[in-house]
Amino acid sequence: MVAHLPKAAGKIEVKGISTPCTYSFQPDMFVLRVIDSLILEPDTPAQQTIAQPARPLHAKIFVPSYSAALHFELGGCKVNTSSPCALRVTLGSATLPSRSQKVLNCSGDCSGVLASPPWEKWLPITVESLSGPGTSISFQLKASFTVCKPDRASSFLSFYHSLNRSQEAPLPGGSPNATLLTGAGAAHNPLGQSSRCLRNQPVIREDLDVVSLHFRVLGDVGVPVQAEPPALLLFNLNSGMDSGGTLVLNLALNQTGWSLGNASVWACLSASSPVLSVNATRGCHTAFSQGYPLNVSTSSPDATLIIPYPETANWFLSLQLLCPEGVGECDKAKAQVSVVTLLSPCFDNCGTYGQCSLLGRSYPYAGCSCKAGWSGWSCTEDTKAQPVGTQILATLLLTLSNLFFLPAIAVALYHYHLVEASVYTFNMFFSTFYHACDQPGIAVMCIMDYDTLQFCDFFGSVVSIWVTVLCMARLEKTLKYVLCVLGTLFIAMSLQLDRRGVWNMMGPCLVALLIMIAAWVHRGVTRRDCYPPSWKRWAFFLCPGITLAVVAIMVYAFIQTKENYFYTHSIWHILVASSVAFLLPPGDKLQNPWDWSRKLLCRYQICKNDREELYAVT
Repeated sequence: MVAHLPKAAGKIEVKGISTPCTYSFQPDMFVLRVIDSLILEPDTPAQQTIAQPARPLHAKIFVPSYSAALHFELGGCKVNTSSPCALRVTLGSATLPSRSQKVLNCSGDCSGVLASPPWEKWLPITVESLSGPGTSISFQLKASFTVCKPDRASSFLSFYHSLNRSQEAPLPGGSPNATLLTGAGAAHNPLGQSSRCLRNQPVIREDLDVVSLHFRVLGDVGVPVQAEPPALLLFNLNSGMDSGGTLVLNLALNQTGWSLGNASVWACLSASSPVLSVNATRGCHTAFSQGYPLNVSTSSPDATLIIPYPETANWFLSLQLLCPEGVGECDKAKAQVSVVTLLSPCFDNCGTYGQCSLLGRSYPYAGCSCKAGWSGWSCTEDTKAQPVGTQILATLLLTLSNLFFLPAIAVALYHYHLVEASVYTFNMFFSTFYHACDQPGIAVMCIMDYDTLQFCDFFGSVVSIWVTVLCMARLEKTLKYVLCVLGTLFIAMSLQLDRRGVWNMMGPCLVALLIMIAAWVHRGVTRRDCYPPSWKRWAFFLCPGITLAVVAIMVYAFIQTKENYFYTHSIWHILVASSVAFLLPPGDKLQNPWDWSRKLLCRYQICKNDREELYAVT
């Protein structure tokens, strides 16, 4: 039992702003156990009486391996009143859906046959009285099996026992009716079926990883298939941890050296018990389950079957030749089929537009997380998929929008803010390539590990805000550089702790704003004037820059969704980069704006003694 939440609305919310909803899932299962259930022995009549119609009779019989059919008989029905002998017999579970049971309405003696009952399991039998109150009904129950004796029965049985031992499953010999497998039990054949009704092909299970294994067929390259008897392969998925993946079965007809003619190979994959009489008219179903039919022929030599989350059971594959002109025609036909069976977490690794994820805690199971609007078991359903042109447009918008940092870098270099220009260059580079790697479709390019690109993008963005606000504070150079280094170190630490937390960006912003406000207030009080003093600075630089920054924050925090992410986040890039170009303060008036280039390129500098000029007498 697994609980999943419905698909989210797609709104991208900053972690810490909204309160996440907490869901709890506590399943309860109540089991009502019948302790006085009657155990039936094969070919042994059991006389029973139902004295109270409200209390049905519960019985069970163990179905051993190689049981082709279960024959059930109810006879000798007697009633203590004049009411008719009306009984309802349920073979199988009385509470599970109708496909897991067979119901017989008996008015006197009746019988029924279950073809291909589940092997190595207890079969419950429920008998209910349909007569009125006060009616006592006595009757006799009898069950027998049609036993299918395989070729090389002893070798197959020993292989099956060793396989069960390797999986720590109980041995068939430890069950009450296991004697039916050999000796006199195998000779019992009340329905007249051939004693040799199947030909086994041993299979070895190879565990690879969690919900990942491979079945290797022993013997030749392929499985030889005949008209009679059918070939049978056993795939053990009964470990209790195998139903969380995808079962993949592939059949390939070997057409080299084999003459199939007009015949075809008909196959049936079923759980719990095999289909021992394979033909197109009977269908591919057992007593309580519908199997999965496949067909390969000369015109269609390959067939693939994919079963997500297979049932925890032993799975059986039956292979048999079918001829359109009768069984006699199949005597001339020969076929060999290559069987490839594996259990993988996700089929085809979820394809190009998906990612296979291991879910669950105590019980592991895998599932595909699809991208770019794709859906389905393996992300192959394209009804709502994004076109390739849209994917390319999204990549170009998210990457090229970072080029709006070039004006901010130019302004920083012009005003001799070399540290700020270096941080903006770092941010522009890693933001560009992070978004080129973060795309869900095929327009993806990763120059580094994804986690490294993501960290550098987030780190560069927050440090850019930090150094910009400190630059606006116009602090002393020593204090400014100390705060830049300390802030950068703390930002790196906080991003490592929680990369998407709201305080990773809000914290440095608030601290830097407090420092800037304190510095501006100090200058205003000292000069007894508003700071910055120029109204042109406020009107043409600070107010537009602050407006752009506020709009960018609103877009980032409240408007972004998964559907509009590629253009809303591009707007965020443009607004933030533009606001930085407006907010950067001018350089020192005593410093030539382009003096930094001369200092970097010139090897020699003529020094001037300012102290001598200061005390010079003219």
